[in-house]
Amino acid sequence: MATEHLSPLDLAFWRIESATHPMHLGALAVFEAARAPGAGPGPGSGSEPDAAVRAAELLTARCPTVPGLRRRIHDVLLPIGAAAWSTDADFDPARHVFLVRTDDPQAAAGPLMARPLDRARPPWEAHVLAGPDPRSFAVLFKFHHALADGLGALALAAMLFDEGPPARGPARPLPAPQSPGIALRSLPGILAARVQDFGQALEIGASVARAGLPLGVPAALTAVPAQTGTRAVAGLALDLDDVNRIRKVAGGTVNDVLIALVAGALRRWLVGRGDPEPEGAGPRALIPVSRRRPRGTAKYGNRLSGYLLRLPLSEPDPLLRLDRVRTGMDRNKEAGPARGAGAVALLADHVHPLGHRLGGPLVAQAARLLFDILVTSVPLPGFTFSLGGSRVREVYPLAPLARGHSLAVAVSTYQGTVHYGLVADAAAVPDLEALAEALRAELHEFVREVS
Repeated sequence: MATEHLSPLDLAFWRIESATHPMHLGALAVFEAARAPGAGPGPGSGSEPDAAVRAAELLTARCPTVPGLRRRIHDVLLPIGAAAWSTDADFDPARHVFLVRTDDPQAAAGPLMARPLDRARPPWEAHVLAGPDPRSFAVLFKFHHALADGLGALALAAMLFDEGPPARGPARPLPAPQSPGIALRSLPGILAARVQDFGQALEIGASVARAGLPLGVPAALTAVPAQTGTRAVAGLALDLDDVNRIRKVAGGTVNDVLIALVAGALRRWLVGRGDPEPEGAGPRALIPVSRRRPRGTAKYGNRLSGYLLRLPLSEPDPLLRLDRVRTGMDRNKEAGPARGAGAVALLADHVHPLGHRLGGPLVAQAARLLFDILVTSVPLPGFTFSLGGSRVREVYPLAPLARGHSLAVAVSTYQGTVHYGLVADAAAVPDLEALAEALRAELHEFVREVS
């Protein structure tokens, strides 16, 4: 069997990880258990089984059937610095599925997000967080970014639910060996592609330089090294109908409105905590863009580029703020996801594996030079997820936190509700709940402006 090496971008995510900056993404799914037949009317009925225990048992039983969850990463001799995928012959679900008793599942998610995954095993975990109510629980899924991007992680998690995609890996037929004559005839095309790739790399590098240094960024969005290593998590659910009402009146896309809400909430939060009022062009938000094909066969790994957008925190008017976000996003879309300062992920393709291995720590430390905050969107399908009959009520996506950054924002829409997932350096942002409430207040003000 041919060795399946990590793609350059997957390898980059694997190499830039450190103990204080783990490179896993996650999702906090909040469940509401179906009432068991014959159970009493109250939530604490003694005849009703513990839904969290049942969920942990199902995840333990199902995860060995998902090929993508049995894949581990190991170093290889050649190419030097590369790594490859292999199936974990000693796969043990007990090393990946955990039952945690807690009074506050959301508060428990922060320390769990701070803990790196075991790099010697398939890089994922599922923590079933059992709260005081036996009819409700949450599951924190963690997937290393080398294993999957947001859409890939969603596909893997969906295979563990009651109704998900078939549990099979992507079909990857090995290419037929080429004759020397065919290889020689294809050489001009290969060289032309390499020249084109080199030109693209130069263009992206020039765009990064033009994007500017992190000057004038609010101190609340930066974390000094001494503060890193702890995490706080907060989630906020907003009505999608309100977002659509804003979009229909003010224009733009749903994503434009969601980004503008983040900008307004950051401004409101900073002013509310007594920080100086924002000035200048604003912090640079990295907006990841999926490059997956709708009918593509690849389910694992990363297919990402991105846009870079200045968040107009200095603009006090919410409608003008949305207009500036929309203008910036339209400019990004016109250029395309393969160009511009946000396409830095594509530069990974131009680095030798040894460069990723030796330069990973340097790249991790340079994140603050490339962008100031991550704002990512993870689309969810329209159907309702369930696990053992327990319905998923809320889904909060959680993004990794880069070195030097204090905050990452992820957003998804599920069952008519917008879910914001906030991950912060707990020391740099001790008031993360205040930011979540600022998002809610910003939406209410926006709705008043368009009503």
